[in-house]
Amino acid sequence: MWAPPAKAPDPAWIVATAPTRPALPGFGVVGAGVAAGLLAAALLTDGLGVNVLIWAVVGAVGAALASAAAGRRVRPWTVVWTLSALVLLLVPALTEASWPVVLAVLAATAAGSLALHGGRRWPGVLLGAVGLWSHLVPGLAWAVVALRTRRYPARARMASVAKAAGVSLVLLLVFGGLFASADAAVAELLGDLMPDVDLDDSPLQLLLFLVGLLLAFGAAHTAAGPRRFDRYPVTPGRERGRLEWGLPIVLLNLLFGGFAAVQAVVFVGGYESVMRKPGVIPAEYARQGFWQLLIVTLLVLVVVALARRWAPRSTPRDRWTSTGLLALLCALTLVVVGSALYRMHRYVDVFGLTRLRISVAAVEIWLGAVLVLVIVGSIAASARWLPRAVVLSAVAATAVFGLISPDALIAEQNVRRYEHSDTIDVAYLRSLSADAVPALDRLTGDRRTCALQEIARALEEEHLPWYATSLAEARAREILRDRPVPSDRAACVRAGVSLYRSVDDY
Repeated sequence: MWAPPAKAPDPAWIVATAPTRPALPGFGVVGAGVAAGLLAAALLTDGLGVNVLIWAVVGAVGAALASAAAGRRVRPWTVVWTLSALVLLLVPALTEASWPVVLAVLAATAAGSLALHGGRRWPGVLLGAVGLWSHLVPGLAWAVVALRTRRYPARARMASVAKAAGVSLVLLLVFGGLFASADAAVAELLGDLMPDVDLDDSPLQLLLFLVGLLLAFGAAHTAAGPRRFDRYPVTPGRERGRLEWGLPIVLLNLLFGGFAAVQAVVFVGGYESVMRKPGVIPAEYARQGFWQLLIVTLLVLVVVALARRWAPRSTPRDRWTSTGLLALLCALTLVVVGSALYRMHRYVDVFGLTRLRISVAAVEIWLGAVLVLVIVGSIAASARWLPRAVVLSAVAATAVFGLISPDALIAEQNVRRYEHSDTIDVAYLRSLSADAVPALDRLTGDRRTCALQEIARALEEEHLPWYATSLAEARAREILRDRPVPSDRAACVRAGVSLYRSVDDY
């Protein structure tokens, strides 16, 4: 006789990291989730500002209630990740540019997911940062089951009232519509009685309600029963022989040491002496060198991770030797980081700061911080803190990057450079956000008019409520109100600005 095929067993990592089955949520958790959905629909339609922080705090209340009901304790790292997420959500309230805001919101989601999951090992912190997304649909089903199975007073009567209200609404709409079409006076009376409802934003509000509901219930479901990614089974790498492992690392250290020596000679002999050599173009030297050195830094981190996995570790001497060689490689790579940043500094001095340039420089600085953490973790007695420290450094770097307002920094550097060299790319500065207004306001004449026209026009067309307005936008409106920008289309032509050329963002 035919029999259904046997169910395949779950993978080992699924079984090892399986969470405890959470109890059904109480009314407080459900109420906080619904409130978060309603707030998302009411506040997030117009854009991002302090409304994101308000919504997140309401959603966090539901997660805190679910965590307390499950008997979970608040640990120091839970507080660290929670505060990090809240600081990141300050970026939309302070900055107008969309690109650092999006990065901050994504990083805040990852930090919030880590606060809910916890984690110490690399699998725990890496998978815990994205583990929240797997709880969205189960979290909503979890709340629906709680509402359907929970006993509460007058449940049967409430169902009858809801049915009666639905039938009454249908009847009133049908017959009211017929009467309104039959008599103009009745139509006017019914029109005065009906509330004004703007349906233009209804699809977006419905979508935001569902997203807010899913995220809030997903966070609460995670807090009640997170998957234990720290239990992810990771087998140690096979130990290699001293020669097989050590020779490539020693040769790599010699190569990096030679590069560091060349850089020392360049610094002692003077950067300009290298630039005066035949065939050396300063812009190309800085631009190409920076990208190559950035790739070198990334590859070194990969090499260190793989080398640590296969390093000889049978004796204390083996462990100290492998640790010393890898720490030396990271220290020499810091010279690469310094050289790359110096080249970018020289390039920016000549050609100005752009969004791409400040972004890749920020990534290089963060990679340098990671290298320092790896060095400290290599020589420390215990490096259990290293995974969380590396992820926290990424979160902190994202927060700092957003809070310094990159567009404002770009405008400030270019205007200061213009004040000393009379060279400025107004066509590029026109594309910046309202964060750049305080710096661009220092320009004069047609250059100021041309640089601020697009920003002023955008601010005139947008009239957002307070909760969707950033501090930078409010400051820009105040500046432009005191010193209005003329709507002169010929200002850019008189300033010698070409608005149709392609701008090299690098």
